[in-house]
Amino acid sequence: MGIPGLRGGDHIGITVPDMEQAHEFLTGVLGCDFVYELPEMRHANDWMREHLNVDSRRVVRGIRFYRCGFGLNFEVFEYEPHPGQREVPRNSDLGGHHVAFYVDDIDAAVAYLRERDVSVLAGPVASRNASRGQRWVYFLAPWGMQFELVSYPGGKAYEETASVKLWQPTRPGE
Repeated sequence: MGIPGLRGGDHIGITVPDMEQAHEFLTGVLGCDFVYELPEMRHANDWMREHLNVDSRRVVRGIRFYRCGFGLNFEVFEYEPHPGQREVPRNSDLGGHHVAFYVDDIDAAVAYLRERDVSVLAGPVASRNASRGQRWVYFLAPWGMQFELVSYPGGKAYEETASVKLWQPTRPGE
């Protein structure tokens, strides 16, 4: 059954070490639109632990919201650094993650990132088996967070027989 009334994703919350660096990357490199910001957030009681599952003494220096394309939104937090703060998790770590963006032309997108000195990992890679038709490549934000570009203009192999259909990108010229 699932969550009643679930429509889909709304936003992804990320924590960054430097809000201005993140702003430049999100707007200047990725092309996201800045939407609004909230001021510093601190609470003297257990509000932070009860609502955000962080130490009650943590201070959020600022929160900004960005929209990227067709509705993917980022809620970006900059917390005051604290002793024992962990590094950015790798995909193989618990809590590891990445954010993937669909692009129409992955080769043009990779060239664009490289021109802006963004760290692009090996690839693009052509997927096989059920994801045949897709190409992908990872790249890194200046603070080390992992992102991915994906493209599958003709669809993926599994969509030919899957009962659940994936969104189909518009092909250039349509």
